[in-house]
Amino acid sequence: MATTHREPTSERNLDRYGAPTIPWEKVRDVLSRSIPQEPGAGGPDRHTCWLATVRPDGRPHVMPVGVLLMDDTFYFTAGAATRKARNLAHSPHCVFTVATHDFDLVLEGDAVKVSDPARVARVAEAFRADGWPASVGESGASLTADYSAPSAGPPPWEVYAFTPETVFALGTAEPYGATRWRL
Repeated sequence: MATTHREPTSERNLDRYGAPTIPWEKVRDVLSRSIPQEPGAGGPDRHTCWLATVRPDGRPHVMPVGVLLMDDTFYFTAGAATRKARNLAHSPHCVFTVATHDFDLVLEGDAVKVSDPARVARVAEAFRADGWPASVGESGASLTADYSAPSAGPPPWEVYAFTPETVFALGTAEPYGATRWRL
């Protein structure tokens, strides 16, 4: 995901029942390992990352997306005509959520379209290494492949970089708890 090297500037225990603060190191370790999305990889059967964006009229929009962690940044794709891409063009503010074995994570921040061809090429290479056979599209600033998630729309897919500013972890295992960090 996106916080493997960044350290929090503040921390707050949100638990009202006496659970301790969740150690940032536990969250950082989960994020630094990346969060696999193939079936059988997580709970209940796999880890699904959900992206929440805001429509121009203020209504929320949520979709599952494939994500890639590289250089402390989440990367994901979207077709230019998809609702999430149109929402991000209007406002970069968004939220990622994912359930892991020890805690549910909520990451708030901004997603921006990547236009640098060298960076897009690095993202394509990393997606290929992760099992999705993406290649750089004709524009040099998008990806293409024989398939993608149905929610991505048809190719080419624009590449977005998401950097969280706030991370919430809500414990799903002992000692439970809830903690917020500002990065």
